[in-house]
Amino acid sequence: MKRILFAGALALAAASPALAADLPQPMAPPPQAPATYVPTTAPVYNWGGIYVGINGGYAFGGSKWTPATGSGTGSFNVNGGLVGGTLGANFQSGQFVFGVEGDVDWTDIRGSLSSTTVTGICAAASCTYQTSNDWLGTVRGRVGYAFDRVLLYATGGGAFGNVKATLTTTAPTFTGSTDSTEFGWTAGAGVEFALTDNVTAKVEYLFVDLSNGSCSITVCTAATAAVPVSFSANLVRAGINFKFNPY
Repeated sequence: MKRILFAGALALAAASPALAADLPQPMAPPPQAPATYVPTTAPVYNWGGIYVGINGGYAFGGSKWTPATGSGTGSFNVNGGLVGGTLGANFQSGQFVFGVEGDVDWTDIRGSLSSTTVTGICAAASCTYQTSNDWLGTVRGRVGYAFDRVLLYATGGGAFGNVKATLTTTAPTFTGSTDSTEFGWTAGAGVEFALTDNVTAKVEYLFVDLSNGSCSITVCTAATAAVPVSFSANLVRAGINFKFNPY
């Protein structure tokens, strides 16, 4: 009996590999696709939109009083500060930015000359000539090139503001002035930075040349006609704008 059992065990052990080969095998997992590289790019800043802002800075330039008769020319420097508001709009095509901008500033730009050598303007022995500008505005086109959040631009257009000519004499004592609104031109360049999606900051330079104001013959009593008074200034200013993004 023992021999029969032992022989059966040996036969079962010999048959096990063959029986295992006949059983269904588990399926291998499907091969995984190779990882696909998806490049990531930072979003490009959009300069398009309407914006409002404030600006402020400093101006320096010159003024000249030119009598029709007499000798000498009253020429002197003017300078002072300015602050005001800005309104504009931009359109962007690729990296090029096109826009229009206007601003009006309160200014305190003035200068004067005391002289005894300029004749044909006042009859007193010593006269003081003063030119002042109390407000100034511009309406300009802008063309720029954007390096993402940095915009370099050129600008130019029209300028307008007041030119006030004041004459003061001491012997006899007299003070009179002529104040008029004049129009001219402006041109310059600047750089603007996008601080956030809606807030930008800029620094710019503008040259402004207004057409001649004048000192009337009722003020410049020694003149035979109104005395032309020129005014031009270099503006260096900074500004902060809030931009309303386009839809």
